[in-house]
Amino acid sequence: MIQEHSTKNLFGLPILEAKNLTRRFGGLVAVNDVSFTITQYEIFGLIGPNGAGKTTLFNLMTGFITPSSGQLLYQGTDISQLHSHNIARLGIARTFQNLRLFADLSALENVIIARHSHINNNIIKGILGLPPAPREEQNSRQKALELLELIGLGERIHEKAKNFSYGDQRRLEIARALALEPQILLLDEPAAGMNPSEKQQLSKFIRNLRDQYNLTIILIEHHVPLVMGLCDRIAVLDFGQLIALGEPSIVRNDPAVVEAYLGND
Repeated sequence: MIQEHSTKNLFGLPILEAKNLTRRFGGLVAVNDVSFTITQYEIFGLIGPNGAGKTTLFNLMTGFITPSSGQLLYQGTDISQLHSHNIARLGIARTFQNLRLFADLSALENVIIARHSHINNNIIKGILGLPPAPREEQNSRQKALELLELIGLGERIHEKAKNFSYGDQRRLEIARALALEPQILLLDEPAAGMNPSEKQQLSKFIRNLRDQYNLTIILIEHHVPLVMGLCDRIAVLDFGQLIALGEPSIVRNDPAVVEAYLGND
């Protein structure tokens, strides 16, 4: 088992704990006996080569798949066998590597629909032109407007999602995840397709999100400088195994990480 390399206790109480998590697909072990603890309000990075098991681990954390063995504890409660919608209701939301927007709906409609776990089905009926519950519709709309303003799309609320740039679609998906009012936000390659300036802005945006909403943020990202500059701690996976865990200044110099992922960069 990997021992964490750390110079200080960065945060407070544990919020998410992986205990010997393993996931097999037939003869393939995609995640192999992985353990770590994530504490409240930290920004936690997952890095590693393609095929290292990062997205599988995200899918385990969010209930899209269940572990073959091991446990996942959220605020001390085992959530290993819960379905994704139940985990979302508990306070764990995510974005996806491949965007999952409603392309022909407006930015506002996309965010309102994402709030379905905090409202009853009447608001969905409202979007479809059926009679909604007025108070729920008003509250959901106001929350959606606030989120769109936060991500910089407040002047484009009626534009269809398919007309946004890739970077704006990424931000819209983050707004959809925030609409669930999570305590933990998982971001799957949020900087993919962005230029250096956009990546710098994204890093500042993610840190501001954490501070404004008191979030714990977990992210998968291949852009190593962004991860090293943004994350409080980093876990490194290789062939499904955890090979390093700790603060960026220590992880970047770990011989196993240099050999498996960073090379001579």
